Amino acid sequence: MFSNSVKLFSINGFQIKIDPSWLLIAGLITWSLSRRYFPSVFPGEAYQTYLLMGVIAMLLFFASLLLHELAHSVVARRLGVPVENITLFLFGGVAELEAEPQSARVEFWVALAGPAMSLCLALGFWCLAQLAQVFPDFSNGTAVLSYLALVNLVLALFNLVPAFPLDGGRVLRAYLWHRTGDALRATEIASRSGTIFAYFLMAMGLFALFQGALIAGMWQMLLGGFVLFAARSSYRTQLARKVFEGKTVETLMNSAPIIVAPQMTLAEFVNRIMLQHRISFTPVVEDGVLLGHMDQTLLSGIDRENWANTHVGDVFAGLDPKTTVAPDMPIQDLLTTIAATRNRKFLVTEDHKLVGVITLADVTECLQIADALYHQ
Repeated sequence: MFSNSVKLFSINGFQIKIDPSWLLIAGLITWSLSRRYFPSVFPGEAYQTYLLMGVIAMLLFFASLLLHELAHSVVARRLGVPVENITLFLFGGVAELEAEPQSARVEFWVALAGPAMSLCLALGFWCLAQLAQVFPDFSNGTAVLSYLALVNLVLALFNLVPAFPLDGGRVLRAYLWHRTGDALRATEIASRSGTIFAYFLMAMGLFALFQGALIAGMWQMLLGGFVLFAARSSYRTQLARKVFEGKTVETLMNSAPIIVAPQMTLAEFVNRIMLQHRISFTPVVEDGVLLGHMDQTLLSGIDRENWANTHVGDVFAGLDPKTTVAPDMPIQDLLTTIAATRNRKFLVTEDHKLVGVITLADVTECLQIADALYHQ
């Protein structure tokens, strides 16, 4: 999910990572606190003091986010859901669950763990702020603690909004799942609530832009876009899990693909294969032996004027484990392979023999048909 993230450290087996996008939000928070928030609630100090307060508050805020995600992760692991990575990024933090909760009960407790931690932190920082007021020389620390109490309370309440994929949306999904027994239907309804909330956030951001609040407006629109994407992708993921359960590559592959011989010229490949059959990926076979594949990317590396005297055998890609899959591979594993390799088209082989071709388009088409049938 976060291919550019960098590992910081480990806590009890959880890999704590940071995505480069975190630097942007960290800088914005520090700037906002040091330039606006702290000067308004604690006037009369030098800018260097406000900057130090801003940096400390920002770091403690992200520590709070980390504890929020750790709460999710610890509860998830204890209830049988594997979690390995926790990543801080532009929109806060996320515990990367490696599997979906297996029951509504598990979903409910995992979802509630994060807001519960944030509420405890809000209460803890508030108590510390009250205690700090006893020491007049620590008034700047009181301002930082009060901010942390407020921001953790806001974080808890925001996450409890019943809009998937927020924690409140996951609680809603758990409730609907428990009530109907249908995880897919529960995810669809919860995702719809997330979509509505996302459009609300973007509308509020647009309104803020017209009011001249550039940063706040852009932030709300970006956050709304993230919630919208996450809500829709969560439903598609759940749909794929249900549709492809028990299915293998063999059930979706094209078992009679068009093949080309290495003796065919590139001009013939374009005219007789790509244009006539509207395909851009074909196995290369000679005397029944699978040699590799030919596709549009390889063709684009050859100048058009050389197509007539260049043969497929001169440019085709040989067999590669990254572009071959077995017919008994589960579709879910194929999707994982697509995400890892970024390849969209694969030769299906068994005992070094070609048995078919499968593409991401085949999987997507099956998913679209299933979605249409589900909503009839």
